[in-house]
Amino acid sequence: MPIEQVKEQAIGLWQSIAVEVRPSLAKNADGSLKPFYLTRAFELWDNDEFNLTIINYADPFGKTALAKLFIHGRMLWQGAHDIAEGAQKVDFAANIDYQVTPLYAPFAFVLNQATKGFEEWKVNGTQSIFKKAFPPFGLAEGDVFKEFDLIYLSDGLMFWGARNVDGRGFGTEEDRPTNLQIPLRRADNF
Repeated sequence: MPIEQVKEQAIGLWQSIAVEVRPSLAKNADGSLKPFYLTRAFELWDNDEFNLTIINYADPFGKTALAKLFIHGRMLWQGAHDIAEGAQKVDFAANIDYQVTPLYAPFAFVLNQATKGFEEWKVNGTQSIFKKAFPPFGLAEGDVFKEFDLIYLSDGLMFWGARNVDGRGFGTEEDRPTNLQIPLRRADNF
């Protein structure tokens, strides 16, 4: 599928099918990686601008929501990816806004201990972390969050890259994924 066709078919609203699991950088007492549970809602417009809302959970069934992340940014299309015919390399840049909303009191407590320069973190209190130092996510003052990822469309599903098994993100071209993640399903009438 040519890149222009992929870009056109990707426009719209996409959502997680179920709670997803990923490896995180945090470790259990035995040294194994802690799982990271989330759902995603992704909306893309024809100008390559996107919104991504992520809800993080404490459990695999999504019973205890910890936080909501909202990213507003732009996608940069970088050409074909070898993972599958029609797959495209894309860079996601949170270069318009990045917001965090604690949804669980112990998570708000952790944010109050781990961050400086913000109002007090409270449950359901949204704050922008755009270009601010935010140690829990490894962001320094002035940083714009960016990931080197991929998109592959098939049968009404949108696949992104699967997280590296060691929990490492996609912060460099060398870390761009080489496997597919659990897909998002189309959630609009496009």
